[in-house]
Amino acid sequence: MTRPLAAMLLGFLLFARAAGTTAATAESVTLGSVAMDIPVEMIKRMSALSNYLSLQTGLNVRFRPSPNLGSAVDDMGAGHTQIAYLTPVAYIEAHKKYGAVPLVAPTTHGKPHLSLVIVVKTGSGIDKPAQLKGKRFAFGDEKALLQKAAVASMGLTTGDFSDFAYLKHYDNIAKAVLAGDFDGGILKDSIADEFRYKGLAVIGTTAPLPSYVFAVHPKLPASTRKKLRAAFLALKKDGPDKTNVLEAFDVSYDGFVPIQDKDYDTVRKLIEPFQK
Repeated sequence: MTRPLAAMLLGFLLFARAAGTTAATAESVTLGSVAMDIPVEMIKRMSALSNYLSLQTGLNVRFRPSPNLGSAVDDMGAGHTQIAYLTPVAYIEAHKKYGAVPLVAPTTHGKPHLSLVIVVKTGSGIDKPAQLKGKRFAFGDEKALLQKAAVASMGLTTGDFSDFAYLKHYDNIAKAVLAGDFDGGILKDSIADEFRYKGLAVIGTTAPLPSYVFAVHPKLPASTRKKLRAAFLALKKDGPDKTNVLEAFDVSYDGFVPIQDKDYDTVRKLIEPFQK
């Protein structure tokens, strides 16, 4: 073996060993999430984001799926996850029970807001929420109190429906309404936009609400929080790599902004009548 080739191989081996050592000694952070889809799809959606965060921060960020809203909250409380993507209601519960700290919120058109909407099948003859009285209606997670509050803000209660069910994920709701299994359902506005061209029509909407949030466990070191926040704030649709990460996560998002607990007071007020 020639000396240049031997030196090259030695250098490669030393680099590989150093990289392996770095990966082995990097601080591990487990990322959780409310269940927006089946676990396989959630892993696909979150993998690009967890890989991006690992590269940007030098942390070893791994994704742990949760089957529902309650599990995502309790996983953080038990320390199984140190950061989690939560609905407004899940965040409020995690903050109340475990002291979860808001880190950043995703933006749509530059604003950290969302709306919940009522949808029906296009051509159903239903064009306002009141016409769903006596009809079948689809919700998501049973613990998603904001969905019930949103429906109530549009003049309906669960008692108005001939039947209602909890289908867990927004995609399930959209597909069930399209299939005719339910006459109406509640969706996040960005999901409704995705299904608008497939045959869903929006007949009611809430005022803008604070967005989903990435929250961290209160014992996560401040230095780690700072790294994660900086990585999120750098993630904007201004380059092909970053665009791909955002599109894999949620096509409606265009970046992130810092968020505070008080920003969710409007949701606390909305869901108060529905808390046991």
